[in-house]
Amino acid sequence: MSSNPSSTRQKLRVAVTRRLPEAVETRMSELFDVVLRDDDAKLSRDELVSLMQGADVLVPTVTDQIDANMLARAGERLKLIANFGAGVDHIDVLSARQRGVLVSNTPGVVTEDTADMTLALILAVTRRIPEGMSEMQTGRWSGWSPTSHLGGRVGGRRLGILGMGRIGQAVARRANVFGMQVHYHNRKRLRPEVEDQLQATYWESLDQMLARMDVVSVNAPHTPATFHLLNARRLKLMKPSAVIVNTSRGEVIDENALTRMLRAGEIAGAGLDVFEHGHEINPRLRELPNVVLLPHMGSATVEGRAEMGEKVIINIKTFADGHRPSDLVVPAML
Repeated sequence: MSSNPSSTRQKLRVAVTRRLPEAVETRMSELFDVVLRDDDAKLSRDELVSLMQGADVLVPTVTDQIDANMLARAGERLKLIANFGAGVDHIDVLSARQRGVLVSNTPGVVTEDTADMTLALILAVTRRIPEGMSEMQTGRWSGWSPTSHLGGRVGGRRLGILGMGRIGQAVARRANVFGMQVHYHNRKRLRPEVEDQLQATYWESLDQMLARMDVVSVNAPHTPATFHLLNARRLKLMKPSAVIVNTSRGEVIDENALTRMLRAGEIAGAGLDVFEHGHEINPRLRELPNVVLLPHMGSATVEGRAEMGEKVIINIKTFADGHRPSDLVVPAML
């Protein structure tokens, strides 16, 4: 790890857990006494605790699990966890606040990029794009045939969106352009005017919605209430011709149950950008031709990462100026 040599004692000591875009790291170095990574390997629990003990501000990412035990070992210096990303289910926000540590995030930045990837996965699975690419790249294509590579038409299909927040609504807008019929289930129903704008039909019952959809898009955060929300029982409600896409959090789906059903032909296909156990993917999923797997790249755009960095910097700068960060995360229990 390297520390900015031009830092002064008056500047906040900011510790970054992963490599960030160069422009973001440069700007942080100008504003703060920043500790940057020389490599991009995931830190161990002890390494994370060590960083927290020597910093006023920690800048973690989704790969850094920060629990109550680690926060208890962090010491008294740490006052802000400025997360690089919108989701904070990897941080025990309540324990942090109880110890006087604020938590901020970067909401809204990944909305459009993640919605783009959701539609890309829907198209990839229903039109069998990866299968075609593999055939071309391995030289196995023997020429056009009227009956080869037959996928399904996207227009006219029923899309059921699970979670109608910013990203879910952005998916709905795109789906409308593709001629899909938009349905959704959400903890709270949208206002009538928003439903009208999105041409979206609300289902109070998730079970009833799942049984009637051609495509299901998971756009719900991971919380205790959404863990395995799509369990084996609910997955069995889906039509055998249905497709499921997840660009949100892997823990929302029972991955083992999904894998069994895909292998048995009880669900037609899946497009997954996130997985229940991080990068440890069920190996049986890799073998399936009706599954498209991506390495958590739904928000991976140059523009998105730069905007994330800007929000992190603004949150830290606002905190340094004696104010609460503009993107402060408030635990539900407080």
